[in-house]
Amino acid sequence: MLYYLFQYLESLNFPGARLMDYITFRSGAAFVLALFIAIVFGKRIIERLQMMQVGEIIRDLGLDGQMKKTGTPTMGGVIIILSILVPCLLVGNLSNVYMALMLVSTVWLGTLGFLDDYIKVARHDKDGLKGKFKIVGQVGLGLIVGLTMLFSPAIVMRQNIELPTNDPDETVVVYSGVDEKAPQTTIPFVKNNNFEYSDLTQWMGKYATTGGWILFVLVVIFVVTATSNGANLTDGLDGLATGTSAIIGIALAIMAYLGGNIIYSSYLNIMYIPGSEELVVYMAAFIGALIGFLWYNAYPAQVFMGDTGSLTLGGIIAVFAILIRKELLLPVLCAIFFIEDLSVIIQVAYFKATKKKYGEGRRVFKMTPLHHHYQKDAVKEGFVLFNTPKHGIPEPKIVTRFWIIGILLATITFVTLKIR
Repeated sequence: MLYYLFQYLESLNFPGARLMDYITFRSGAAFVLALFIAIVFGKRIIERLQMMQVGEIIRDLGLDGQMKKTGTPTMGGVIIILSILVPCLLVGNLSNVYMALMLVSTVWLGTLGFLDDYIKVARHDKDGLKGKFKIVGQVGLGLIVGLTMLFSPAIVMRQNIELPTNDPDETVVVYSGVDEKAPQTTIPFVKNNNFEYSDLTQWMGKYATTGGWILFVLVVIFVVTATSNGANLTDGLDGLATGTSAIIGIALAIMAYLGGNIIYSSYLNIMYIPGSEELVVYMAAFIGALIGFLWYNAYPAQVFMGDTGSLTLGGIIAVFAILIRKELLLPVLCAIFFIEDLSVIIQVAYFKATKKKYGEGRRVFKMTPLHHHYQKDAVKEGFVLFNTPKHGIPEPKIVTRFWIIGILLATITFVTLKIR
């Protein structure tokens, strides 16, 4: 709302009113506001959750220090969501379609996660919301995002075109003068890193573009579901999902800023997306909210985000990457989330296959999701394919190492934009 107030003051030539025209200023304001809300009001929310006896139900997995966490307030994702929404409503341009989509995604996934946590706490059902309902909610959001990108006239891009020069080692990048609506995205490790989904549907003839958009919407649904669930599985150690998501958020914010600036887009030879620079304001609030939440979520955690937070974080990251046409970079940037996902899938599949073959289920990892594998001592009974390390690693060290890996993955993601 402050954004519109400053717009009005600018029309009156009020000194300093033009500050709100700068993405950097509004992003900085969003970050500070989100950090302040998460730290100051987060404490009061935690106290309220304690009074309501909204404690985490801990299943005994035989991990060191695990049962000490019983009763720690959960549903702390409310802190993250409020810390994102309030700054965006204050300093964001709400008429921008990208900002509107991110706010809708935040509320949508936050509600889905809240219902899951509420069922666990209020009804004492450790399974929470049934998996099929979560999938329906995630697929529904994917449809909203994909179809909005298809039909909204405000969501366009400009094709980057390389022009040869007299110097064979130098090229000039220009952009088409017309805004295009096409199912395109960024793909790494190729000379022209714009990939059009309709290239895969050329067999449909004159309906190839329509087929490309259908394929794009299906990819959106898959990316939202996979990333949201991956973040949910990663939320198993104090500060793990929070810190990892913040690192990913910083990388995405930089990409949004570069893709929304025609000068930097030209330098990196990536597609220019008019209007997407507003997403930097949103992601600044996202990062500030996570850092503020980490104040209480770092080991030993005073509050857990619960599914209210973890489902929301993964979905936000997925939708954001899709809007800036970088969803195909997520397998690298969010590799931690997807490896956590895969570890569970591999473990279950291998256990079922070996049980059918040998009459006794065998395991690939000591425990899944993967972060618990490193936390657990070597298994002495039964077959485990990877039974190292011999002794469990302390929780804070596992979290820190995952953060370091997250930083490395973010760096590699940026490098892919220049390696062609």
